[in-house]
Amino acid sequence: MSPFKILLVLVISLLANYNYGQHTDEINSNRPGETMSAYAVGKSVIQVETGVFGIQESHRLLGYDASGYGIDLNLRYGLLMEKLEVLADIQYQNQDFVNGFNQYTKSNLKQTVLGAKYLIYDPYKNYEKKINIYSWRANHAFNWRQLIPAVSVFAGANFTQKNNPYAFSNEAMISPKVMLITQNHLGDGSWVFVTNIIADYIGTDYPSYGYIITLTKGISRKWSGFIENQGFKSDFYSDAIMRGGAAFLLNKNMQIDASVSHNLKDTPTIFYGGVGFSWRYDTNYKEVRINLDDAPSQPRSVRKAAKRDQKRKDVIE
Repeated sequence: MSPFKILLVLVISLLANYNYGQHTDEINSNRPGETMSAYAVGKSVIQVETGVFGIQESHRLLGYDASGYGIDLNLRYGLLMEKLEVLADIQYQNQDFVNGFNQYTKSNLKQTVLGAKYLIYDPYKNYEKKINIYSWRANHAFNWRQLIPAVSVFAGANFTQKNNPYAFSNEAMISPKVMLITQNHLGDGSWVFVTNIIADYIGTDYPSYGYIITLTKGISRKWSGFIENQGFKSDFYSDAIMRGGAAFLLNKNMQIDASVSHNLKDTPTIFYGGVGFSWRYDTNYKEVRINLDDAPSQPRSVRKAAKRDQKRKDVIE
């Protein structure tokens, strides 16, 4: 069985599981960073994340300079359940190169990835922080649970066109891509730390392995900022990139952002600057609520115990 078929079977096998909500009151976009968050957008939710960027490139050894622009498009959809998301990640790039008296242009889809993300573990599922009415110190002590990350997996494929100038091969091909994703909410929840471990172009002559780590800080209700480090290595191309930027929440379903990126080598030196927009359509989203009086799938003893716990909680509160 091919690696891609194995990944497909893995994704399908993960579908038979329990549902619980990942939909948030306000849009949760992957932009303006490059990491993929661990959480899905929510069942039946559609999310569009797009942006434009300018690029400057200069190669010390090959002696060329290049400038151009690109367009990013990320389409996300919550499919079948709260923990599953299917997505398309597409990037178009156009560059004009100058090498001495030689001038030429590159333009094509630099990236076309289709795949699915599934949340394996959420440390806050069925967890509620208990309030100690007798101790201020206990309520403000360090919560060790925040060190336990949410964990997701992504499985998909790269679709590369024939004679694509950004590809290492002139042949059209489909190659698997997989990711391990972790996400921590730190402090009072305004700090978010996301890690992606990536294996790309699996099974080709030039497989790529890398990581992206992103630290985001909620500055206010509307503003957030981030810093990010990305590294990847293959026999075709290796690099390390630093990014930074900010996002502004227009309303609960819309966000704008801006960012800059710079790599750490001069073969070539690359500088990006871009702006973006994220939009969420969640009209069809329906939050799943369980009524203990209407849950025949649970044994009567379980329902009675749950009711007693709820009454005790109401008395305490």
